[in-house]
Amino acid sequence: MRVIVTGGAGFIGSCLIHKLNKEGINDIIVVDHLDESLKWKNLVGKSIEDYIAKEKFLDALESAKLKAPFDFIIHMGACSSTTETDGEYLMENNYLYSKRLAKWALAKKVPFLYASSAATYGDGSLGYSDEDKVSENLKPLNLYGYSKQLFDLWLIRNGLTSKVTGFKFFNVFGPNEYHKDNMRSVIAKVFESVSRGEKMRLFRSYVSQYPDGEQKRDFIYVKDAVDIVYYFMEHPDKHGIFNVGTGNARSWNDLARGLFSALGKPAQIEYIDMPGQIRDKYQYFTQADLSKLRNAGCSKQFRTLEEAIVDYSGYLKNNSYL
Repeated sequence: MRVIVTGGAGFIGSCLIHKLNKEGINDIIVVDHLDESLKWKNLVGKSIEDYIAKEKFLDALESAKLKAPFDFIIHMGACSSTTETDGEYLMENNYLYSKRLAKWALAKKVPFLYASSAATYGDGSLGYSDEDKVSENLKPLNLYGYSKQLFDLWLIRNGLTSKVTGFKFFNVFGPNEYHKDNMRSVIAKVFESVSRGEKMRLFRSYVSQYPDGEQKRDFIYVKDAVDIVYYFMEHPDKHGIFNVGTGNARSWNDLARGLFSALGKPAQIEYIDMPGQIRDKYQYFTQADLSKLRNAGCSKQFRTLEEAIVDYSGYLKNNSYL
């Protein structure tokens, strides 16, 4: 099997390559942009065929400089910053690049799998169904979510979701996110300070129905997330855009208590003001509707939040990678 993984040095992409290697798949071309961060460490120990800079990849693909055939193109590459304000940059990276790659894959009949995002759901007022008819009306709260939504809509409006497979990732956390700086999960950000016995800080709530720390998210461990991607590689006849979450929203207080418990420490939580620039863009509740995923035959059972935190803590303690 020969696979292209864009964003292969990134968080989910590198964990997916780890999964592929475990399944005996090593003929992998990684496409990415290795900047000055520690992202390159995500590839150490992985078995791959080649690496291509994302800036050169599409031209190499379209000019047939890359040896064909390919069994899958898995497009995980994107600007994933929810606070990025450069609209042109996001459109180029998350929409136009994706559209160009999808067109090539569809023309060559190469199975195309790609990363969308739960950020497309905006404030959640329309629910969290991944049915195409619902996606048509979603209103993301930030530019990142909009860039992902725009590509989803391009596929939907051109009748292409029956030919490709997309993944609306919810709050994914776990090993190999260390390079993401401010976009790391809260667990990764506070692990060292909590280990030293310091308090864990959470945002205050500004919505009366959610007490401080009781804002809820669908947290999914990265090992479970890549298992979902691999399921669709094993079932290439199944297509559509699917939620990738646990289907069980948990509070930030739950997450904090889980971390303190994993470290054998009493919970110490402090609530702080939420920055003004994100207050009107904040998601107070997210929970994946898994009906479509289950109807596609995927019966994957997910780790609980507590189980995932215990496992992840082992990586964070040793600063180790998947």
